[in-house]
Amino acid sequence: MSRMSDASGVSGTVPETSGPAPGVSVFLTVRNEERDLAEAVERILAQDYAGPFEVVLAVGPSHDRTAEIAGKLAAEEPRLTVVDNPAGWTPAGLNAAIRAARHDLLVRVDGHSHLESGYVTQVVRVLLSSGAANVGGIMVPEGRTAFEKAVAVAMSSPLGIGSAPFHTGGRAGPADSVYLGAFRRDALEAVGLYDEAYLRAQDWELNYRLRQAGHTVWFDPALRVGYRPRGTWRQLVTQFFRSGRWRNHVMRQYPDTASVRYLAPPAAVCGIVAGLAAGVVGAFTTPWLLWGLAVPGAYVLGVVAGSLREGRRLPLRARALLPGVLAVMHLSWGAGFLRGPEHHS
Repeated sequence: MSRMSDASGVSGTVPETSGPAPGVSVFLTVRNEERDLAEAVERILAQDYAGPFEVVLAVGPSHDRTAEIAGKLAAEEPRLTVVDNPAGWTPAGLNAAIRAARHDLLVRVDGHSHLESGYVTQVVRVLLSSGAANVGGIMVPEGRTAFEKAVAVAMSSPLGIGSAPFHTGGRAGPADSVYLGAFRRDALEAVGLYDEAYLRAQDWELNYRLRQAGHTVWFDPALRVGYRPRGTWRQLVTQFFRSGRWRNHVMRQYPDTASVRYLAPPAAVCGIVAGLAAGVVGAFTTPWLLWGLAVPGAYVLGVVAGSLREGRRLPLRARALLPGVLAVMHLSWGAGFLRGPEHHS
């Protein structure tokens, strides 16, 4: 196995060449992905990449037909390797897939990814020409139902998800983090792969360690990956509540990462709860406390006004759902942050 060594990080830029394309391992981990797995794998295998190419899929314990579907796909496709992820956690599965991969260029996708046929070719070209340890682009949510379409708009808007370039776009260049990513194996191994203690936020945490080690994480808005959002209110609440808990964990471990973007949702939760409590007290004992209702009232007006702007191209039903989707994302994330870190044994 040939290694593309670059001990100094960015300074060892690997130029594009006219020789054979290097081998690429696409890796992902899945659990309870019966709905989207076959389509996701089909899109990966449909890549037009000219060099040696494989897909390594780590499968965790599932309550649906995920393992059965994965086994059937592997039996029909020699380029697909399936490995077990008995722990079931995302970082453990990603590390298992990386260790089973044969090539030195590693492209991450997930069970919700929808790739255009030229994505791997494009991301490898950027990885080689930039000299970065990791390159990636934009998550492009692609909703099908009215609810998913509302979530897709919310996840692509600064109003819903903040101003991270891999959600909302921006110029090509160094970044704190990117969506999914394509990696040099030597850089990944040098920092110890994914931290398996991080059940969420493992991408951000890995990119932080890469940057601390002197490597560059490179964002390119031309690299776009489709993503199917969560399809129910319950799934959306769970996703953002757990994301908020893990962001709290990140900030405890790395205090220098604190920012207004991450502190705004918990501040909103506190303000709304305090305002409602003051309003209830004011209704019975102290009338001036009724002014506390201005806080949740202002929040509702802001979400509705923002929804009218952000959702103007949505179908009517999806547009009607957008204010609720935004509120659920904000308040679930903020409540999760206030709840504190989540741990596993």
